[in-house]
Amino acid sequence: MIRLVTEDKRDYMELLLMGDEQEELVMGYLDRGELYVLEEGGEEVAVCVVTDEGGGTAELKNIAVSPEHRRKGFGRALLSALEEILAGRFDRIVLGTGDSPLTVPFYESCGYHRTHTVPDYFTKNYDHPIIEAGVLLRDMVCFEKSLRREK
Repeated sequence: MIRLVTEDKRDYMELLLMGDEQEELVMGYLDRGELYVLEEGGEEVAVCVVTDEGGGTAELKNIAVSPEHRRKGFGRALLSALEEILAGRFDRIVLGTGDSPLTVPFYESCGYHRTHTVPDYFTKNYDHPIIEAGVLLRDMVCFEKSLRREK
């Protein structure tokens, strides 16, 4: 089950920090974004935050799956459900992620295509080095996916 959280969003900070390690950055989009939670068997296993960037564009700011539930399809399920939810309101969804061997192939396998790279994003915007799958994250890789329905 996926549900929209409208109150007490900060209660999900521990899980959100697994998707974005800089709390100040999370706080910068949490209140203006929509927070969705995926529950399985009454347990909250994944979260995501999406913002309205105007012009028919939604931005996925954060997606995280609890460590004990990773690699079981929950992230993909949440992303797919989110796309369905947003399709009636937005033309496209965009996101930025670290140039990591874990996240880049995930988004590509979900039908997202690369649009551009933001050099040194992680080294300039985070107060500590971010290492994922043994890789020091420097650049942000940006992706996009159309939400328009073919008629």
